[in-house]
Amino acid sequence: MGEQATERMLVDASPERCFAVVSDVESYPEWVPDLKRVDVLERDEQGRPILAAFRAAAFGRSTSYTLAYDYSNAPAEFAWVQRDGDITNRLDGYYRFREASDGRTEITYQLVAELRVPLPGFIKRRAEGNILHAAIRDFKTRVESGGC
Repeated sequence: MGEQATERMLVDASPERCFAVVSDVESYPEWVPDLKRVDVLERDEQGRPILAAFRAAAFGRSTSYTLAYDYSNAPAEFAWVQRDGDITNRLDGYYRFREASDGRTEITYQLVAELRVPLPGFIKRRAEGNILHAAIRDFKTRVESGGC
């Protein structure tokens, strides 16, 4: 069973804008500090990434993993499951976008991570904090700055 983390935040952008930023996986290294490389391995008939390989810094070393994307609830949700990973057995999650009454978008980010080897709690908490920071706060900055 993996560790689950969920966070919510409001951003000053439309749900469509949020979806456009998060589904542009090739640009992640521009705004996610720990990501070193993203290679799209497969695209759907609309040209969207459906399989991507990542190289990232994690736990003081480099890690690789491959994610498969699900667009069945797009643009309200951007979901993925891990297909392969060197230090993780599972890295599944989603972003959900809901228009708020004030014109902003409420983002819900959820990630379930399962590591291949057990780590001390303080290391897990630090890694979780870094992931959530990039997933929500750096994402918010990217969306609101107009980058993409």
